[in-house]
Amino acid sequence: MRSNKAIELKNFSIGLPQKMTYGDGQEMETGICKQPVAEAFLTKEGFKGDGVADLRYHGGPDRAVCVYPHEHYLFWEEEFSRPLPASAFGENLTVTNMLEKDVCIGDIFQLGEAIIQVTQGRIPCSTINKRTDNPVLLKRIVQTGFTGYLCRVLEEGAVRSDSHIRLLESHPKQVSILEGNDLYFHRPKEIEGIQRLLAVEELADEWKKLMKERLQKLTSLH
Repeated sequence: MRSNKAIELKNFSIGLPQKMTYGDGQEMETGICKQPVAEAFLTKEGFKGDGVADLRYHGGPDRAVCVYPHEHYLFWEEEFSRPLPASAFGENLTVTNMLEKDVCIGDIFQLGEAIIQVTQGRIPCSTINKRTDNPVLLKRIVQTGFTGYLCRVLEEGAVRSDSHIRLLESHPKQVSILEGNDLYFHRPKEIEGIQRLLAVEELADEWKKLMKERLQKLTSLH
C-alpha cells in the first residue's frame, strides 16, 4: 500500500441473495444487490446478513469481504455517460484512496473493530453487466484491472458505516492487486511474474492453486 492519504468509507453495504430482474424481464438469483447498512458484525466467513448465490466463485474465508475503489465510479460514469447505483459491483466497502495499483496482496487493514487482509483481485462476472444494464462493462473492467479485491478476516468485530479504515501493515513483497490482475488476465505465461505472485504466502488459496498449475505447465514446456 503506497498511498498515505486518509481512507474514507463511502458506502457500507451487505445483502443476501435475491431475485434480480434484468434485460427484457429475465430473472436470476444473485448476491450483487447489496443495501447500505449502519452496522454489521464481521465474522471469518463474512458479514452477518451478507451472502452470495454462487459459492464456487464467491464467498469463503479468503473472500469474506469485497472492496471496490470509489474513484472508479467517476471513471465508469464518465466513460458510459450514465450513473451507477451504490455498491454497483456488489462490494461491501466502497472506499477512497485504496486503488488496485496501491493496495498489495497481504496488506493488513483495521476496519472498525475488525482486522482484514487483502488476498486476491476480484474476478468479475457477467452479473455486473446485467446489474448495470451495460453489456461492455465486464470487458472494460478486465481490460483496466479496475476489479476491486477481496479480503480475509484476521480478527472479527463490528463495522459501522462511519468506521475508520487504516493500514496496519504493508506487505514486504509489494505485489499490487493491479499486478496480480495483470498476470491473471493479460500475462498468463509470464513465469517470473507468476513466481513473484506465488512468493506471497498470503495469496488466496484458489489463486495459489491456479497459478501453481499455470507455472507447472509453463516450466514443463521449457
